[in-house]
Amino acid sequence: MSNHKAILATAKNTIITESDAIAHLSTLLDDQFASTVNCIYESVGRVVITGIGKSAIIASKIVATLNSTGTPAIFMHAADAIHGDLGTIQKNDVVICISKSGNTPEIKMLVPLIKLGNNKLIGMCGNLDSFLAENADFVLNTFVKKEACPNNLAPTTSTTAQLVMGDALAICLLELRGFSSQDFAKYHPGGTLGKKLYLRVSDIVGNNLKPQVGVDADVKQVIIEISEKMLGVTAVISNDKIVGIITDGDIRRMLNKYENINGLKAKDIMTTNPKTIGADVLAIKALKEMRSKGLSQLLAVDGEDYVGVVHLHNLINEGIL
Repeated sequence: MSNHKAILATAKNTIITESDAIAHLSTLLDDQFASTVNCIYESVGRVVITGIGKSAIIASKIVATLNSTGTPAIFMHAADAIHGDLGTIQKNDVVICISKSGNTPEIKMLVPLIKLGNNKLIGMCGNLDSFLAENADFVLNTFVKKEACPNNLAPTTSTTAQLVMGDALAICLLELRGFSSQDFAKYHPGGTLGKKLYLRVSDIVGNNLKPQVGVDADVKQVIIEISEKMLGVTAVISNDKIVGIITDGDIRRMLNKYENINGLKAKDIMTTNPKTIGADVLAIKALKEMRSKGLSQLLAVDGEDYVGVVHLHNLINEGIL
């Protein structure tokens, strides 16, 4: 316990050091950055991003962000590039080379080879006097005063700056392309984020059982229907239309209210004018509706036709909640 204060102080100092560096990064943006964005936007090829060491890891993350926001990108490790992977770069590709110093042996060997292919080269580095900066077509300045590492050695602040610069590029390109939430869903069909943008109530209710009883169904039938369909609710139907809803809560209230439940019908214990939701509505909207009304389930309809039940547990299972 005695070292908790020291640990927290170190952690806070690390965060403050990196946050200060990121704040300073915004002051380093200039026409080179804007030209880089336009160069990538106007290119008919991909963005090939390369680096060595920790910068290579950052390069991979930037590639993933660009791909998920509408800019085709691919990662190429700088060490592998000079040992056979240089063929990754195609005629119309734009290359981003990431290096803190801009002077590592691999970078010095790789840069002239990229230039031979007449590809546009963007250098992301923290040293404007480096080999990379002097030979790049555009330079993204990611200079940091010091690493968060107390020895000023381990890449910490510098890699954070590279990551943020990559995000800035991606978001600028996203806006230029008019990349919408629908586009995002197309690129993320299997993830939770994508589901929030495309999953509809109809996609959920189709996998559920469809509880329903008639207005004259006795209490035993109602309880059996709710129990067998395992959704905690049943719709009450008359002339093929929803006229009411009975939930587990209604059953409990009925038992508290009546000494004798013999002879009671669904119409005697149902709630009329139940809340419904269209089958074509996004599941995320169904969640918002449930939250605002304090409900655990909604009856789904197609026009006036009852099609099933969407339950809060469905939304949890889908990762919407």
